[in-house]
Amino acid sequence: MQKTALISVSDKTGLAEFARGLVKLNFTILSTGGTFDFLRKNKVAATRVEDLTGFPEILGGRVKTLHPKVFGGILARATKSDAAELAKFGIPKIDLVCVNLYPFAKTIAQKNVKFADAIEEIDIGGVSLLRAAAKNFESVIVVTDPEQYSEILENLKKGISKAERQKLAAETFALTQKYDALIANFLGAENELPVFEFQKTLRYGENPHQTAVLFHEVGNSQSCLANAEVLGGKELSFNNLMDADFAIRIPFEFAKPTAAIIKHANPCGVASDATISGALDKALNADKKSPFGGIIALNRPVDKKCAEIIQPLFMEVIIAPSFEKSALEILQKKKNLRLLAIGKFENDPDELDFKKIGGGVLVQKRDTRVVTEQDLKIVTKKPPTTAQIHDLIFAAKVCKHAKSNAIVIAKDEVAVGIGAGQTARVDAVEIALAKAGTRASGAVLASDAFFPFDDSVTVAAHAGIAAIIQPGGSIRDGDSIIAADRANVAMVTSGVRGFKH
Repeated sequence: MQKTALISVSDKTGLAEFARGLVKLNFTILSTGGTFDFLRKNKVAATRVEDLTGFPEILGGRVKTLHPKVFGGILARATKSDAAELAKFGIPKIDLVCVNLYPFAKTIAQKNVKFADAIEEIDIGGVSLLRAAAKNFESVIVVTDPEQYSEILENLKKGISKAERQKLAAETFALTQKYDALIANFLGAENELPVFEFQKTLRYGENPHQTAVLFHEVGNSQSCLANAEVLGGKELSFNNLMDADFAIRIPFEFAKPTAAIIKHANPCGVASDATISGALDKALNADKKSPFGGIIALNRPVDKKCAEIIQPLFMEVIIAPSFEKSALEILQKKKNLRLLAIGKFENDPDELDFKKIGGGVLVQKRDTRVVTEQDLKIVTKKPPTTAQIHDLIFAAKVCKHAKSNAIVIAKDEVAVGIGAGQTARVDAVEIALAKAGTRASGAVLASDAFFPFDDSVTVAAHAGIAAIIQPGGSIRDGDSIIAADRANVAMVTSGVRGFKH
């Protein structure tokens, strides 16, 4: 029995082979403008849609398929009354619709895209064809992606089940939903979420008994973790990806060459230096126990010297803008070490941060606020020195990336002690001091939130901390300032809280 396929695609990948396969399966083909020309060039017989409708494409191609003779053929049910109407108006039954949409996501991902050009890439007829075919999936097969072509041809040979047709329809409505949401976001819809599409299945989630997948943000071509180039190592796990995303944001807070070591979504070593290898060496030595099995993030390309430092270590992931050839020759020999080149990464102030709760999603702008010297207010009798101010700002930048309650002790642009994720702030202080050891003497301390009591200041001063930075704002700020003055410790407030839950 002769069948009809309507084909109208922007992506011509694999189309000639697919169309020839349909012809062999006794399909006649209807097609539009560029698709018709492509098929004819590839010697595939087809009929123009306008020859069916008796109406030409108009408005520069904006209107091609929006006609009752097209949509009647797609939406007709397998009933006597529908068949009679098709016959009355000379409308052929359309059994398969193959459409892929104008590349709107690709267009708006281009730098400096013109608004008018983006508008012209909003598909109208294609979306309408897909929705009509998907609605009538019991009678129509809907095809949206070149990746489906070979499977569709194989299934047509043996007969496509209702379940398979329904699956294709569901995928189609998911596609058009994402497409429309992307357009809405581009046009400035308020409080709309980014659009995501499935990228791949992960081995498992945080634990082996949890399933997990990775979704990619449609239209996002920025330098980010999901777009990073994998240059070596085994498959990235759920935990690797989580930790790598935490890690890469830290070194790019700094202009100088900076290295950050992350373990379980917390920094355990951060350092800046004149060279990236120097920064890496200092970060690793800030806490010699914790980096084992962790993630290294750098804000400069990985050079040979860095690779030689990393080579004897057990690390999970190295993430950096790029890797020099000499470094890859060393690091690619470590078969399990994941190497990620992220390009020119920037902390995007407009990026959204998501946290799932039962029955909903919390959404906020990501914290890209950076404490500067202009934010500082000296609240003690003793002012910090210029060198201490430099270290205080360094420590505050690191502190906002550690889980609350968080304390960072720094000296000479090295985070020598980090206490994170504690339920009592003074406990975080004591952990950070224990990590720092004798290096706490003369160092500075940053707190991600105000001190509710003066105990943290007293403990820090007793260990030799010379200067403290905190947001301020507690009703007991006065107690902490008095404790600092009593111990001859400089204190500044920034007015900027850095909670990270």
